[in-house]
Amino acid sequence: MHRRHFIALAAKAAAASALGGSIYGLFEAKWLRVTGLNVPLPNLPAAFRGMTVAFLADIHHSEMVPAGYVRQTVSVVNALQPDLIVLGGDYITAGKVYMDLGVGLKYLAPCFDILKNLKAKFGVFAVAGNHDVRGGIREVNSAIAAAGFENLTNRGVWLERPGCRLRLGGVGDFATQRQDVTSALAGVTSSDAALLVTHNPDCVEYFCDPRIGLVLCGHTHGGQIVFPGLGSLVVPSAFGNKYRYGLVQGPRVRGYVTSGVGTLPLAIRINCRPEVALLTLV
Repeated sequence: MHRRHFIALAAKAAAASALGGSIYGLFEAKWLRVTGLNVPLPNLPAAFRGMTVAFLADIHHSEMVPAGYVRQTVSVVNALQPDLIVLGGDYITAGKVYMDLGVGLKYLAPCFDILKNLKAKFGVFAVAGNHDVRGGIREVNSAIAAAGFENLTNRGVWLERPGCRLRLGGVGDFATQRQDVTSALAGVTSSDAALLVTHNPDCVEYFCDPRIGLVLCGHTHGGQIVFPGLGSLVVPSAFGNKYRYGLVQGPRVRGYVTSGVGTLPLAIRINCRPEVALLTLV
């Protein structure tokens, strides 16, 4: 084959492959899955063993993550009938992605109009993410409250069953907010079980409070585009692929990092489906 013809055919093949990959990536970005996992929580009282926690983060409602897909996510979560629902932040998109800090706020009310339909026996609890802070944290906090959700930013609550209790606490986003673990775990003793939620998993590297049984995080989108055997080349973490996805172990504390629901900045996912994590405490 003439060299020029070969190069032309190779270029066409590469373009077709890229197009096919993009089309598949658009499909996978909305191919929501439920990831079921048994998660050990130290000191978990017998009455809470088997408790289910639906954890979702990084919805990023926008033109790329439409209302219909957010409604689908809510339907999937409610069908699971979880004991508890935890939201890990980034409900909107703001900042350099749109070159306009305020543009994401127009999606805030529509997002929470859908999310307010989430139902769980112990209720719905939430923290904010870095995009929420940069886009308008006052408005996001108001939306969380208006939806009837508990805002866990630097505070905690006790979940109670006859004769026992479980601490659910939260701290601010590692990159954009203050983190107050002491307030989140107020009253927690060394014999209590404690579950902590925050947005950015990098803080797992620095948490050293032995009372923290598990940290729930989002932010990384699981890498969003993942290469087999290599991981993702772009992970928004100072520690690369270490805190990209799944059960992770920091120096002192264990965490779970969800791959998230939405996408950013591209509207595609490859080898990294969006998820609702259904964690069973054991």
